[in-house]
Amino acid sequence: MAYIELNDCYKTINGTTILNNINLHFDENKIIGFVGKNGSGKTMLFKILSGLVKLSSGELIINGQLVDNSKSFPQKVGVMIENNGLWPNLSAYDNLAVLSTARKGLSKEAIYDVISKVGLEQAGKKTFIKYSLGMKQRLLLAQAIMEKPDILILDEPTNALDKEGVALFKEIIEKERDRGATVLIASHSLDDFDSFCDETVLMDAGKATLIRKE
Repeated sequence: MAYIELNDCYKTINGTTILNNINLHFDENKIIGFVGKNGSGKTMLFKILSGLVKLSSGELIINGQLVDNSKSFPQKVGVMIENNGLWPNLSAYDNLAVLSTARKGLSKEAIYDVISKVGLEQAGKKTFIKYSLGMKQRLLLAQAIMEKPDILILDEPTNALDKEGVALFKEIIEKERDRGATVLIASHSLDDFDSFCDETVLMDAGKATLIRKE
């Protein structure tokens, strides 16, 4: 049985079809890349997988559980998506400390560890609003991985990252997969994932085609 299943999934808004009959099945502990241009449906699909948006029709099953956004959704999901929700006038540490209190809370040491992991240990008390775009991406990744989620959903995570930042990102994500996470990543370019992902989904006009590696 697949870990994540999307069966006959549609999303329609004001008569416009955003997702068109999506049928995808993924095993766990994989890195899956979603590739497509703006408007292809990547972000909408990720919002549905994140529990932020409901399907118009079809079913989403995760780990054998039918997901109903109004009643239940898998708890251990880390999300990096547009409209990040971080506080502009808080530091990296304070942002993560506040976010972690929504569940059990993380220790001070655990928060500093994840800040160091994404390469922000020198940011100190500098507030999020003063970060470069690359630094913001790093903190968004930190908040997604800090609670060791079962599923990571990352929308355009390498935007604004330099070559060193992209290399660090790939290293972190491979470690997350090896830890046991299932990782979904969206990008505009197939080149970002050719040697990195276990599987790739090509998206165009709301439709999805899965390409499995040999």
